[in-house]
Amino acid sequence: MPLVTARRGSLVDQVITQLRNAISSGQWPVGHRIPAEAELTAQLEVGRNTVREAVRALAHGGLLEVRQGDGTYVRATSELSGALRTLCGPELREVLEVRRTIEVEAARLAAARHTDEDLALLRRSLTDRDVAVEAVAAATRRGEEPGTAELERAARADTDFHLAVVRCSGNSLLVELYRGVVEAVAGSVVTTMPATVGTEDDVSHTGIVEAIEAGDVERAAREAGDFLQRLIDRRD
Repeated sequence: MPLVTARRGSLVDQVITQLRNAISSGQWPVGHRIPAEAELTAQLEVGRNTVREAVRALAHGGLLEVRQGDGTYVRATSELSGALRTLCGPELREVLEVRRTIEVEAARLAAARHTDEDLALLRRSLTDRDVAVEAVAAATRRGEEPGTAELERAARADTDFHLAVVRCSGNSLLVELYRGVVEAVAGSVVTTMPATVGTEDDVSHTGIVEAIEAGDVERAAREAGDFLQRLIDRRD
């Protein structure tokens, strides 16, 4: 979806809204380099100073990261996610602990509240994840190093599956909190996945979907939490 020309009200606020929408809608995903200042100026039909101020505001809010000499990249999908990424810092164990807390409660709520549409999305997400992870596992079984594209695709599919579980909770604030945590840990998934695929830490997520579909609140919580606890224990 192309950006819309800003016309009325505060031009800076208009541009901030346009850029924020491009980020939150997924048009510009996390890690994506946004168009250069000159291109944004032409698309939005505003001055360079207006674009510069809007970018600066979103960078201050944690959504964008300006890399001198390289460009501006999407850092988070919302101000809340950006703040969470900053608070999480580099300690993966702490991020995993927070992620586990959110995912366990989300699984409980999903088992109690899910709709037929939620289940359909969850099954599709699980299939996509399993296909992507199997591509990494196949390369590992052949004694090959999985390609970066394969790893990133598998990591994204895994993230999308867990986000689908949280969405099934029906709690929009929980979804936003989870986005922030997942964005903080997403890069590590690419790094750690080759070491876990095909091992006892490579846990099938079919049980999570089955528990949610059955409305089994306690099993859903257990399925969602056990594999993450295993990852946490490995950090000790």
